[in-house]
Amino acid sequence: MNTIIENMITRRSIRKFKPDMPPQETIDEIITAGTYAANSVGRQSAIIVAVTNKELRDKLSAMNCEVGGWQPGFDPFYGAPVVLIVLAEKDWMSRIYDGSLVMGNLMLAAHSLGVGSCWIHRAKEEFESAEGKEILRSLGINGEYEGIGHCVIGYPAEPLPEAAPRKENFVFYAK
Repeated sequence: MNTIIENMITRRSIRKFKPDMPPQETIDEIITAGTYAANSVGRQSAIIVAVTNKELRDKLSAMNCEVGGWQPGFDPFYGAPVVLIVLAEKDWMSRIYDGSLVMGNLMLAAHSLGVGSCWIHRAKEEFESAEGKEILRSLGINGEYEGIGHCVIGYPAEPLPEAAPRKENFVFYAK
C-alpha cells in the first residue's frame, strides 16, 4: 500500500500524551507539511502559531477548558506538550476550508513521524476573546484572524486505538 494512504488509514486522534517534547526538527517538519496544504486561489490565508512554551500552553489549556465548560484543572489538550494553533484571515471566504486542510496536513505529518496528534476545537472562541487577541499581539501577530483549531502533538502514552468500522453507504458512485 502507498505510504501516504497507509498513514491516512492508520492515523488516530490521541487523547493521552507523554510529557516528552518531540525534537525541534520533528516539530519543524510537521509545521512545514502544514504550510504546504492546499488553499483557495493560493492565498495562504492560514497561519500557524507553534506553542512549546509550557506557561503559554497551560494558559491556552485553561482558556480552552473555560470555553468548553469543564471543571478548572481539566486539560483539554490531554497532556500534549506542543500546541500548533491554526488561524486564518477572518475576512477570507475560504478561511475554514484553508485552515482545515492545514490541520489535516499537520495531523498526517505528525503520524508519519511517529508523533501523535488530536484536533482540539474552541480556537475560534479563544482568539475572539480580549485575552486571545492580546496573546496574538504579544507574539507580533497583527490583523484579524479566526481560530480554526489546535493541533496538539506529542508522543502517545498508550497504544493507538483501533479504527471504527467504516459506515455503510459512505460512498456512492455515479458511473
